[in-house]
Amino acid sequence: MASQLALQRLKNLLSEKGELDDVAAAKIEKLTAEKYPDCFNELAEGQSPKFLVFACSDSRVSPSHILNFQPGEAFMVRNIANMVPAFNQLKYVGVGATIEYAITALGVENILVIGHSRCGGIKRLMTHPEDGSIPFDFIDEWVKIGLPAKAKVIANGLGGHDIDEQCEACARESVNLSLVNLQSYPYVQKAISDRKLALRGGYYDFVHGVFELWELESHISPPIIIPAP
Repeated sequence: MASQLALQRLKNLLSEKGELDDVAAAKIEKLTAEKYPDCFNELAEGQSPKFLVFACSDSRVSPSHILNFQPGEAFMVRNIANMVPAFNQLKYVGVGATIEYAITALGVENILVIGHSRCGGIKRLMTHPEDGSIPFDFIDEWVKIGLPAKAKVIANGLGGHDIDEQCEACARESVNLSLVNLQSYPYVQKAISDRKLALRGGYYDFVHGVFELWELESHISPPIIIPAP
């Protein structure tokens, strides 16, 4: 009880006194480690997470809070609109490095991509100007990864609907697009073929407190060896 009270007091201090951020954060981390010594002693030896999670950078959406992940259970990637680009060794190398490391070094068994309601990145994608203008230096180029998802939403007849409805549909389609893009990475293909990896999509409606989860049916055929003539 005393440690919980101390943690709460420090968190209050952190929110009230911005200049003490570093001091308070370090103290909170120390108290947390002291409260769960066995957990952190084990993690000091290394990590073996079972999940690689792609989630949005949105401050209202925390995958650890949504799914109650504890330290060491999930390898996290957060970016605008939780997007996963297709394999490309010349672009988005940060994403590629994360996927490669999570699978080849950590041996994660699940990849989860989580979309969410009222996503600003998805709204930017759906309202992206058609004249080719790019008001932002980085954001517009990034969200264009989701253009196939936007096209599918429009093709399904939602183009004339309310923008919020379009964005909700696009958020889910963007998750599915990311799951498809993940399969373009050779390490993902091999792990799926070896039945060591599962891909899942999720959608969190934080307004109503509802979380949806679905699996991607993967049918990656084994390589066919064609004998030389």
